[in-house]
Amino acid sequence: MNEQGFDKDHTTNGQTDNKADGQTDMSNESNMDTADDIIGQALNSDDSVPGTQHLDDAIDDNEEVEKLKRELSEAKDKYVRLLAEFENVRRRTAKEKEELRQTAGKDIVQSLLVVLDDTDRAAKQMESSEDLNQIKEGISLVFNKLRSTLQAKGLRKMESKGAEFNPDLHEAITEIPAPAPDMAGKVIDEIEPGYYLNDKLIRYAKVIVGK
Repeated sequence: MNEQGFDKDHTTNGQTDNKADGQTDMSNESNMDTADDIIGQALNSDDSVPGTQHLDDAIDDNEEVEKLKRELSEAKDKYVRLLAEFENVRRRTAKEKEELRQTAGKDIVQSLLVVLDDTDRAAKQMESSEDLNQIKEGISLVFNKLRSTLQAKGLRKMESKGAEFNPDLHEAITEIPAPAPDMAGKVIDEIEPGYYLNDKLIRYAKVIVGK
């Protein structure tokens, strides 16, 4: 009886031990699966290592800073080159403007030199000749040559006498009673003619206006 009881107890204990061992093995296997899952998640996760995300952000920030520095350097270089080019253009323009100011009337003056030569010859003729008609003829030729030379350069005399008074063209010196009713408000006489240069007004006509 003791032997049977012993065997029964032994069998029972053995079953119990086997069951406990099985539970232990299943628990260990479950723990291993959980550990594998955790490791896998850690390997596949960007946040697997503490501080990794912050390190990546810092690297990205440094790259952005370097990019901005390069862009700033390029923009500064471009600005310096543009400034130097602008300064060169400004100096060249100022020089050309000064040269133009000094030689603006060169073409007209050169064309008038022949008229000046004629005036010198007319002056000598007046000194050596007593023929009044010949002197008048010489002076008339000089005047005509002067007018034709200036007209060739675009000078045109304004025709004001008898025209309606226009403050954009005329400068009224005085007003006098009109000799006829239809002359009221019109130019009665011209004291100093106006002139155009290439159709641009360069001098107002000084006139007397009827009232």
